[in-house]
Amino acid sequence: MSAVAAAYEHLQEAFDAFRQAAENPLTSDAELLSVLTIGEGMSRQHDHLTVSTTAALQRRGTFTERGYRKPEGALTDLLGCDSYEARRRVVAAEQACEQIGIDGTVLPARLPATGKAFAAGQAGLRHVEVIAALLNTAEAGRITDWQRAGLEEQLAGMATEYSPGQLRKIGTQLLEALDGDGPEPDDNPPEPVNRLQVRKRRDGSGGTISGQFDDAAMFDAIATVIDAKAKPLGRDDQRSTGQRQAEALADACGFVLAHADHATLPDAGGRRPHLNVLIRLEDLETRARSAMLDFGGRMTAESLRMLACD
Repeated sequence: MSAVAAAYEHLQEAFDAFRQAAENPLTSDAELLSVLTIGEGMSRQHDHLTVSTTAALQRRGTFTERGYRKPEGALTDLLGCDSYEARRRVVAAEQACEQIGIDGTVLPARLPATGKAFAAGQAGLRHVEVIAALLNTAEAGRITDWQRAGLEEQLAGMATEYSPGQLRKIGTQLLEALDGDGPEPDDNPPEPVNRLQVRKRRDGSGGTISGQFDDAAMFDAIATVIDAKAKPLGRDDQRSTGQRQAEALADACGFVLAHADHATLPDAGGRRPHLNVLIRLEDLETRARSAMLDFGGRMTAESLRMLACD
């Protein structure tokens, strides 16, 4: 039996005993709580083993010899994981583990403090991913090497106290403080994109509105109006956030159509903008159950009655 097979057999026996102890009805609450923390520690050890093994296989060139252009492809096939999970492991292998130089020299990990915390179980795989991403930003590229090394060590130490999401937020704030001057002024900044697209559906049943506002003032003006009108009407208001915001925008536009003066809202085709509801004569004669809007398409009788009340 190989060393790996023998170790796996012992590991399986230990895990079975651990699971039986956890499932024992006589196990106390305190012991069950410890199962969670011990399990997390075991999971981190497993992640580190997977990452360090990936790094070793990369150093040996095993993935390339077996026809894989990228190690992510090998991990996806071997482990049956999604590409983003494979990428997470590869990033950790490249950043938190030793590497081999072109001349065969063993190089230290790019993130040595993070690598030590990861190996000790003090940082999880997601912590490593967050720290690596933070130190690969444009802001990190503008600070000095010793500042970057100090920040990496500081973030690695924080991994024991903060979740990956919290660590990202703290790390971003620390980076902004270190990169106080920010990027060099751009003499040719890109033009801001402010666009709004209104599309009618082909079947005439309403449409879609989508947009992008790089101008913060324009976006804030729109968002403020929608936010003010999109508040829940009470505990019984079951509308989703998206529905409340959509109805808030429609209410605001309806108010402008009804109350804005000529100076505020220019004419459309020589006339003050207004909603046109078109009902054919034959539909009126047969007690129409729907109507047609200029832009919105068909509307139900219920919607028509609501509009008439307004």
